[in-house]
Amino acid sequence: MSATLADYRKRSLLKIAAGSGSISLVSIGVNETRVAVGSSANGAPHVRAAITPGARDLAAAERAAADFLRALGLPLDQPGLAQTPRRMAHAYAELLTPREFDLTTFPNEDGYDELVLVRDIPITSVCEHHLLPFVGRAHVGYLPGDRILGLSKLARLVELHARGPQVQERLTKQIADWLESRLHPRGVGVVIEAEHLCMTLRGVQAAGARTVTSTLLGTLRNDARSRAEFLNLAHS
Repeated sequence: MSATLADYRKRSLLKIAAGSGSISLVSIGVNETRVAVGSSANGAPHVRAAITPGARDLAAAERAAADFLRALGLPLDQPGLAQTPRRMAHAYAELLTPREFDLTTFPNEDGYDELVLVRDIPITSVCEHHLLPFVGRAHVGYLPGDRILGLSKLARLVELHARGPQVQERLTKQIADWLESRLHPRGVGVVIEAEHLCMTLRGVQAAGARTVTSTLLGTLRNDARSRAEFLNLAHS
């Protein structure tokens, strides 16, 4: 990983959410810090999940975009291109800015011990090599332990890690590792299927080619029947 990207990841953190009570600061990984404030009614800490990028200067980005487009011979004095540098800067700022969210978990009071799987979560990220998007679907599942996660948080988790310079292999593992370290389930499975525009629009121009990556942890990795169930449901 490059030094610049490593620095970007090291600024990742879980922000404080509204709440009261004592603040505890606990290291939970090389690139992230968890800050918990008090506890909710269900016993979970008030936690805000976020990845904080470096400082943004949209005016400088717009000037750089204009210089970039002029260097490629585009006539920015034409009406249709006059505002393109501004739009380009704002578009990339949106693609590279994760949206924070409240992490919500609940006690697994009924002892549910079967697979929880959310399929076909839309995913949009940016290839860190060419800064072209890759788009597709993520299938995220886990075998619950003591707590279960609000279902919408699985989709928000995917977006949290996708919004930034990425490679699909690392993105898949980051989502799985995050679930394992925060939720402590008995198993985690993540499959991502995506089309990379750096492969379909340029270079080899392999239109329609899709890349599939997977990460399996815990029981979903070690138990053949559980692994087969997850993969069958993810691809059905």
